[in-house]
Amino acid sequence: MSPAARSSPVIRQLTGVISDRGSKYAVSGAPASTPDEVDAVLKELKRAKKFAKATHNSWGLLLADGTPLKSDDGESGAGMVILRMLEREALHDHVVIVTRWYGGKHLGGDRFRHVQDCVRAYLDDLAL
Repeated sequence: MSPAARSSPVIRQLTGVISDRGSKYAVSGAPASTPDEVDAVLKELKRAKKFAKATHNSWGLLLADGTPLKSDDGESGAGMVILRMLEREALHDHVVIVTRWYGGKHLGGDRFRHVQDCVRAYLDDLAL
């Protein structure tokens, strides 16, 4: 199939999941089984200006063979938090992206809890 003939990935989004000290969080995801498919999902997500302007779009993906892929996108450690939750749920070939819009105040360790809460909300929405 030529690149022009490929359809855009269908992205599931949950917005307004968490708001804390000015920072806002959303979570999105879509089926993906290669790094190129992750890039396509991120590109599609960022077509929405608010996601393109987000401070962080951290993501994690477990390939079918168990290979982990992740990006913190500047939110140190966030990709690993996402991966651990995907491993626990045995969710493969599905990228999960946690988006944060920085609100001006550091959240310290709470940011990891917020990433977990976003991923949990997404997994619950998938009914896993």
